[in-house]
Amino acid sequence: MKQNNEPLQIDLNSDMGEGYGAYRMGDDEAILDIVSSANVACGLHAGDPEIMAKTFSMAKARGVAVGAHPGFPDLWGFGRRIIPFTAGEIERLVAYQIGAAQALSAYAGHPITYVKAHGAMGNLTQTEHDIATAIARAIKAVDPDLVCVTFAGALMQSVASDMGLRVKCEVFADRAYDEEGHLVHRKVPGAVLHDVDFAAQRMLRMVEAGAIETVSGNLLPVQIDTICVHSDTPGAIHMAAQVRRVLERAGVAIRSFA
Repeated sequence: MKQNNEPLQIDLNSDMGEGYGAYRMGDDEAILDIVSSANVACGLHAGDPEIMAKTFSMAKARGVAVGAHPGFPDLWGFGRRIIPFTAGEIERLVAYQIGAAQALSAYAGHPITYVKAHGAMGNLTQTEHDIATAIARAIKAVDPDLVCVTFAGALMQSVASDMGLRVKCEVFADRAYDEEGHLVHRKVPGAVLHDVDFAAQRMLRMVEAGAIETVSGNLLPVQIDTICVHSDTPGAIHMAAQVRRVLERAGVAIRSFA
């Protein structure tokens, strides 16, 4: 976000480390050469100790900031299905995963600096106060210095801020937004964007306006600190590279908020 007369700058992040055992998801090495922050899966929706340690090490070698990316324990559904845990159970699930990320990132010599909820768990923080509170409580209990990354305009932004956490707000390069500023459900045609030039130009418009652009073209003013490009989307590397290229050509610096 722009502060007074300072030049625009933005963080570019991606979810990674989302394989499991011998199975791989996305090209982490390639996308780490493009982004400034890496959200690393913590072993429940994806990831394992070997993948986590390797991903943290690769990020360190490239000077890319790292964060924990906790989700529901749902390997089969990749964390994109809502599991009816209580708020207390979610709080402890998130604390557990932050701890795993802290341990493996410390092991790799590149400690995490933020937490970003994954998939269905993250989506719930847009509107569900008890879920947003549970995740914020977990972050604060484990390490109150960790930044909470959440959806731009989401309920969790105020919940985490009120709890004393530092909050950074995110928009998605490859996802469409409805008129309320929420992500269009993945099952709806057009929810996932594949036109890299359109996606990149849309991100530039959002960053410059400080607003979410909806499917109708409306602009909803929000705080924007970071842009996510999903590493498992077809053409993700090309899209991430184009988003960075378009932003930098317009004079927007790519820099981690951490």
